Amino acid sequence: MFQIKARRGERVGSRDIYQALRDQISEGVYGADGLLPSSRALATELGVSRTTVTVAYEQLAAEGFIEVRHGMRPRVGTAAVSLPKNSIVPKSSSGAPRLSSYGERLRTLPAPTGEPQHNLIADFRYGDLAAADFPTLPWKRAIVAAIAQRPPRLTYDDARGTRELRVALQRYLWRARMLRCETEQIIVVNGSQQALDLCARLLLDRGDRFVVENPCYAIARHAFAATGAKAISVAVDKDGLNTALLSKTKARLAYVTPSHQFPLGSVMPIGRRQRLLEWARKTNAYIVEDDYDSEYRYDIKPVPPLHVLGDGQNVIYVGTVSKTLSPTLRIGYLVVPPHLETVFCAAKHLVDRHTPVLEQSALATLLESGAYDSHVRKVRRRNGERRATLLNALRRAFGETIAIEGADAGLHVVVWFRDIPLAMEQKLIGRAAEKGVGIHSVAPLYAPALQERKSIRVGLIMGYASLDARRIERGVELLAQVVANLRSA
Repeated sequence: MFQIKARRGERVGSRDIYQALRDQISEGVYGADGLLPSSRALATELGVSRTTVTVAYEQLAAEGFIEVRHGMRPRVGTAAVSLPKNSIVPKSSSGAPRLSSYGERLRTLPAPTGEPQHNLIADFRYGDLAAADFPTLPWKRAIVAAIAQRPPRLTYDDARGTRELRVALQRYLWRARMLRCETEQIIVVNGSQQALDLCARLLLDRGDRFVVENPCYAIARHAFAATGAKAISVAVDKDGLNTALLSKTKARLAYVTPSHQFPLGSVMPIGRRQRLLEWARKTNAYIVEDDYDSEYRYDIKPVPPLHVLGDGQNVIYVGTVSKTLSPTLRIGYLVVPPHLETVFCAAKHLVDRHTPVLEQSALATLLESGAYDSHVRKVRRRNGERRATLLNALRRAFGETIAIEGADAGLHVVVWFRDIPLAMEQKLIGRAAEKGVGIHSVAPLYAPALQERKSIRVGLIMGYASLDARRIERGVELLAQVVANLRSA
């Protein structure tokens, strides 16, 4: 009697029959050339249709476990019986996984953050945008137009990005950021993170040094460190990166956010910008300029990027639409010096051939039609209102017990609590979460080896672009309750 166990609550299926017979053949229950029941006989025995058995037999035959001939009972294949028993289901290795040196370095980095919590009253998580701000109708029209204009044959596109998008970006950068470049210098990538990864792979070797701001965008530091290069953390002040400290670094690359330092929000003045460019020229180093949120200026005028001030030979400009459209689109771009065009194109081609063409075409349509500029003006106004709501709520709730940095631009502020020691930070975050408020520490953005004087007290990086006024005010109100309870304790 052939025995088979079906999945709970289901009838015996072809997959169950296939699995049971395969296991029995591999374990030697049936010897070489051993006969199996005919499909009709097995179907009758199991109470299933003959088709169900036939499907299982066909799969076994396709994998070489049995041989099936018309008008004859199936036979076990000789090769199937000769297989080692452990070749069917490989055993997991008990030893440490063998990784490349790159993989070993990645193992030492902090694990990526998980999914955001969706049951909070207000989550001040930086980088999130309000879904309602997305230009749904213009984007839908652009996608439909892109589909309608599809070429007669589907093929791989230029690794640098579609020509229409690179032309549109060239024009946008000139009118919005005063940045002149050729279309060949533009490389369209899957978000600014891929841009940083390409820079790290192509410009750094193991043992090299690279400069990062302290504090800085931590994932950028990780991307460069993963090459085996050593991070040189240079402190920032009210004017951004302290360029006076660069001469002693002997670095091959500097990653900076001069137009709106992340996360503290300072703007690098023209004097320091010129010194930074001069350092790069003298040492033959590259500057990776991350212009991640240049569209959002409230109380200050737009600042020209580094790329505009020099000849662009030592500057790699990184831009993105993650802060204007959506981080889910994963569209960014690089402007590289002419002598790096070929190698960056080759690297992009090896990594993933090119960024999805349909989304590139839609973005090009928004840029060329003026819809993108109109959208940016609209969300800049909305985020300016959110910013004002957050600042007013924080000042009402905490008064002089807090210090706020980085409020003149961008989509976040950094809030320092003057009287709450760093040792109480995790308790504060945990109790806020219990109240339904998501808050996030600025401490991980500092280099571990350098404890800045500010890091001895609690500092929060508070994003507001995904919240409406009601949630912002309620979130600050609940946070104030948590802080009051901690202080009283």
